[in-house]
Amino acid sequence: MKAVLGLEDGTFVIGNGFGVEGSCSGELVFTTQMGGYMESLTDPSYAGQILMFTFPTIGNYGVDAQNFESQQVRALGCVVREACEKPSVQPPLARFFEENGRMGISGVDTRMLTIKTRMNGTLRASLIVGDDNPEEAIERARAVPEISDIDLIGSVSCPEPYRIAGTGKRIAVIDLGIKRHILVSLAARGADLCIFPHDATADQVMACKPAALFISNGPGDPRRAVHVIRLIRDLAGELPVIGICMGIQVTALALGAETYKMKFGHRGTNQPVRYKDGSIYITTQNHGFAVDADTLPEGCAVSYTNVNDGTTEGFENRDLDITCVQFHPEAHGGPLDTELHFFDKVYRGI
Repeated sequence: MKAVLGLEDGTFVIGNGFGVEGSCSGELVFTTQMGGYMESLTDPSYAGQILMFTFPTIGNYGVDAQNFESQQVRALGCVVREACEKPSVQPPLARFFEENGRMGISGVDTRMLTIKTRMNGTLRASLIVGDDNPEEAIERARAVPEISDIDLIGSVSCPEPYRIAGTGKRIAVIDLGIKRHILVSLAARGADLCIFPHDATADQVMACKPAALFISNGPGDPRRAVHVIRLIRDLAGELPVIGICMGIQVTALALGAETYKMKFGHRGTNQPVRYKDGSIYITTQNHGFAVDADTLPEGCAVSYTNVNDGTTEGFENRDLDITCVQFHPEAHGGPLDTELHFFDKVYRGI
């Protein structure tokens, strides 16, 4: 099929479409990972974004539902240099996209698009599959609202509370678009999980008598998570608070700190972070916003920093019993990486 990807700055690339005919428009973001493509495509944090892979060939081991982070592909569309047509395991990515109503484009210069994004910052884009009209794609890209103007959290949060029973400590989890393997990591430690929608109230959360409050990852601007910010303000100091990815951002906002949109974000499985004791960990990340460390209030201390650019990767507040990280400990690119370092530590501390 014909396909075209247009950017708001007038750039366009024509390639081969896969999946279904149609169009989608949103931010174009890139990830540097070499594997784990289905984990990324099904990550709810990619809602509202077109996901581009910098690794040349994607799909070489097909589609395996065991790797899904949610029940469906959450990225609006997929951009690759080459989509493997004959993977080691069936079905191929293209067939999966076709059967599930998703759109992608291959045969394009992803290196050029990545360099453009790094130089100019994240750009709005539009993908059209079934046509290759560049003017229409560019026009649609320019009509896309900024991601901070879109409320994405409600579309990926669970509609009703539910429970994953365990024999250990009870944790109230606020679902802003939670990745499945976060729940797997907590449940593996015996946690009794009560999962709530993004708009849960303090009374609803406290009714389950939790030992801690956990705030998940999610898509878009953390300032849109107004219900969760209010919830953390109500419960900080009464319950230990744990946050991952967007969880660190909304917790910082609840404490009076500020967040900002990064030029092109961190997305990949090889981001180095330095812990406060000087040790280095290689982490998996997916975020386009970050906490401004200079605005953190008294009592908060940065616990992790990004080795590449010095951005905040974690903070703690011992007085309020708050522990938050920007990276994803559950998404270990190696055997264990930061999963034991983070989950074991916080679970023991509850």
